[in-house]
Amino acid sequence: MNISEQDSGFAFVREFMLRGFSCEWKIRILLFSLFPATYTLTITGNGAIVCALWCDQRLHTPMYMFLGNFSFLEIWYVSSTVRKMLVNFLSEEKTISFAGGFLQFYFFFSLGTSECLLLAVMSFDWYLAICHPLHYPNIMTGHLYIKLVIICWVCGSLWFMIPIVLISKIPFCAPNIIDHIVCDPGPLFSLACTSAPKTQLLCYTLSSLVTFGNFLFILGSYTLVLIAVLRMPSATGRYKAFSTCGSHLAVVLLFYGSLMVMYVSPGLVHSAGMQKMATLFYAMVTPLFNPLIYSLRNKEIKTALRKVMGSSNII
Repeated sequence: MNISEQDSGFAFVREFMLRGFSCEWKIRILLFSLFPATYTLTITGNGAIVCALWCDQRLHTPMYMFLGNFSFLEIWYVSSTVRKMLVNFLSEEKTISFAGGFLQFYFFFSLGTSECLLLAVMSFDWYLAICHPLHYPNIMTGHLYIKLVIICWVCGSLWFMIPIVLISKIPFCAPNIIDHIVCDPGPLFSLACTSAPKTQLLCYTLSSLVTFGNFLFILGSYTLVLIAVLRMPSATGRYKAFSTCGSHLAVVLLFYGSLMVMYVSPGLVHSAGMQKMATLFYAMVTPLFNPLIYSLRNKEIKTALRKVMGSSNII
């Protein structure tokens, strides 16, 4: 089981076992056939958006480039966990090395944090475009766009660095079985030989800050957008703005709702099944829906996608 004893008497875990979904072989085969299709559609959809935005010079504006960054981020976000998840579906051992587990932990959380920040920045961009259309080109310049994107990526990569390092230093006791589909802080804390309340508090505090802080910022931005939309004299303009805002809010609610259930409730004990389903939702389902909700309702992006695919009848 790749566990050795340290001088302190604690077990030194060299690998973890991700239990995943405990179900019959036939159901696992069904899930294994479903998940690759979902993963392929997610990569294809987000990749097509990135290519379309890159190839169409007319869409090289901050608003669309934020969307391109978001789709690019989604590709890496879903890849950080799904590939290992698919391997474990048909594997009997379902092991992941100690270093591999914490690398998965780091990339999953850092990319998720970057996504939270980028969604907030996109809501701010949309607020400027709707509420201050005349000043928008002067405020949201290419220089500011680059700054905001860099902040999202850098802050995302550093936000959970300290908690992850601290958790990796905790001695873990046998058995080394993680009753989850990914290396997540909750199941890892349950395997610890000693309690680490300060590390747990730090982890939940950072999760709450990045989740609630960005969520409230997004709600505030869209509230101001809604007020501005209601004042529009054109019914067509109101409908278009409502449609776009509604689709953006759908993405936000899908993503943040599942995150809050999992990571912003330190006193609430979730069942293993609920943890797995919530993780599956924001790790696989929302990245699949994002290109549909954010992009395929936009005429400019649909036109760019048609050009990339070489046919006007595909979309």
